[in-house]
Amino acid sequence: MGPGAPPTIDVDHISALRNVEEALRAFEDGEADLATTQRRVQSVLQSYATEFEAEQRRPYRAHGDEAVDGVVVVAPDAETAKARVRSLSDAEHATFDVEPL
Repeated sequence: MGPGAPPTIDVDHISALRNVEEALRAFEDGEADLATTQRRVQSVLQSYATEFEAEQRRPYRAHGDEAVDGVVVVAPDAETAKARVRSLSDAEHATFDVEPL
């Protein structure tokens, strides 16, 4: 982005934040219980992760040992994704592969 250029706006990011805010507002107003709010927020995050688009990064999902199975991270490549899964899951010796979402 050059000097004076408008900031890049990620519409999906803004939409996700608004949806989370709506879920929290419903909880605060007594229109939703905690479990419903958690499901709504989780659904927003799941949708955001599977639709995530960036020039040099993408989401990867781990498949393998129970400690890491289903973990989703954003990384520039599969090797970095595996390292992030190991680090975030504290599963140094887990056996798994990653695949792009």
